[in-house]
Amino acid sequence: MSTADTAPEKERSAPDTMSSGGRRAGDSVFSVLSIGSGLLIFVTLAAVAIFLTTESIPAITASREFSGTAEFSLVEYTLPLVFGTVLASAIALLIAIPVSVGIALFISHFAPRRMASGLGYMIDLLAAVPSVVYGLWGGVWLVPKLEPLYVFLNTYFGWIPLFAGEPTAPMRNLASASVVLAVMVLPIITAVSREVFLQTPRLQEEAALALGATRWETIRTVVLPFGRGGVVAASMLGLGRALGETMAVLMILAPGATFSLHILEVGRHNSIAANIASKSAEASGVDMSLL
Repeated sequence: MSTADTAPEKERSAPDTMSSGGRRAGDSVFSVLSIGSGLLIFVTLAAVAIFLTTESIPAITASREFSGTAEFSLVEYTLPLVFGTVLASAIALLIAIPVSVGIALFISHFAPRRMASGLGYMIDLLAAVPSVVYGLWGGVWLVPKLEPLYVFLNTYFGWIPLFAGEPTAPMRNLASASVVLAVMVLPIITAVSREVFLQTPRLQEEAALALGATRWETIRTVVLPFGRGGVVAASMLGLGRALGETMAVLMILAPGATFSLHILEVGRHNSIAANIASKSAEASGVDMSLL
């Protein structure tokens, strides 16, 4: 009796042992792959940093005479580019974030289901449009349309440093580049913010409405606080694209190298990525190291 009882138990325990061993092997493989993927990110970043540092040493150590310009200074060369890049990206975010949050709230809480679905597909499609298309659209169509706005801002708000300085046609200035950047990052911020707002707990919204809150009060006290972190993350994604954008800025912005806050003036600013793209084809030696 005991022998007959123990045989099935051994038969049942064998598959369990094999299953447990298989799970342990799978966990080990998954752990190795996960750790390897994480380390790959750090290795890639380290390789890029080492490459940039190594290739830039000739430009850092080059003498004024060897650089070809008596007034050459690495700091004076790079800081205006950093300033133009940061200023254009900051203005783009100031324009894009409020509009993106408004569109995301409309899609997630106000629009009918069919309209919300259609708008969501359109936003996702706009996020996939190549930057060269935005640059062509901005340079050919948008920039001429902005000229009356620039004249108005300069005439009535010229006492503000950003709008000081006479705008001249064609309006290939930092303001135009910032507007195009805002249009480019708007779909990214909108798509992420929309998904975050849709995750707001339904019970919290219904509780706010049951307590007598209006639709706007519910959004202000429940939806926006819940989605604040997601909006910040979406803004950082948009900032990353704005900082690294090349073709659109290159096609619109007339390059310059000053620390001017006059975003309506032409030939005052440039960005790091656009500067590299415009000069890399003809650069060599120390000039390539400088880029």
